[in-house]
Amino acid sequence: MLLEGKRLLITGVLTQKSIAFAAARLAQEQGAEIVLSGFGKGMALTEMSARRLPQPVEILELDVTQEDHITRVADQIGAKWGALDGFLHAVAFAPKNALGGEFLNTPWESVELAFKTSAFSLKSMATGLMPLMPDGGSIVSLDFDGRVAWPIYDWMGVCKAGLESITRYLARDLGPKGIRVNTVSAGPLATTAAKGIPGFDRLVSAWGTRAPLGWKPDDPEPVAGTIGFLFSDWSTAITGELIHVDGGYHAMGADTSPGETGTT
Repeated sequence: MLLEGKRLLITGVLTQKSIAFAAARLAQEQGAEIVLSGFGKGMALTEMSARRLPQPVEILELDVTQEDHITRVADQIGAKWGALDGFLHAVAFAPKNALGGEFLNTPWESVELAFKTSAFSLKSMATGLMPLMPDGGSIVSLDFDGRVAWPIYDWMGVCKAGLESITRYLARDLGPKGIRVNTVSAGPLATTAAKGIPGFDRLVSAWGTRAPLGWKPDDPEPVAGTIGFLFSDWSTAITGELIHVDGGYHAMGADTSPGETGTT
C-alpha cells in the first residue's frame, strides 16, 4: 500500500465533506497510522466525523495559532509513536469583514488573525513538529490559487499567497533535513468552510464550464489522492511545489468565444 508504515497528523477534519476527511480516509486505506486534531466548537464535529473513518483514531486538541498547543501535540505524538512522517495543514480562517468585497475596509486586526491562522501557522507547525522528523518527512498544505486576485476572496487570497511563499521558504530551509514541503491548490469544493465565503456558488458554477476536465464540487477524492501521493515515497524529489488539482482551470486564459466577447 502507498502509505504503509507512515505516521501522519491530519488537521482540519470537520465534516465528511472536508478535504481533510477524504485525505484521512485515504491515508488509512493506504496503510498509514493517523491522528487527527480539532479545536474549540469544531472538536465535536471532528469526533463525530472520525467515527466514519475505516479505523478508530485519536483526536488531539490543537489551536494552530498557539505555540503551547503545538508543543503539547508534539509531545503527545512523540509519546505515542516516537516520530512523525508528515502532517496535513488544512486550517484556514478569516473574519467576515476580510471577505466578500471588503478588501479596502478590512482592519488590521482581522487581517492579522486571518494571516496567523491561515498562513503563519504552517511555519509554526513545521518548526514545532520538525524534531519528530529526524529521518525526513512530508508537509502538505491546502491552498486556493493565490497567484491571482479573486472577486470574493480578498484577504484570504492574500493569506493563500503568503502560504505559497511560506511553502517555498520552508522547502528551502527544511530540505537539508529531508523534509519536503508542498501545497495543493484545489478547485472550489462544497465544504463547510467554503460555504461561508460570499459568492461561492457563483464561483463554482463558472469553474466547471472553464476547466477542460470539468469539475465536481462535491468530490474531494482527486485532491485527497494528490495529498496521499505527496505523503508517499513516490514524491521524494518534489518540494516547494504548488500543485493544482482543479480540472485544469488554472491553465486556461480568458474566454474568447464569440458569445462572451461580442466579436464575430
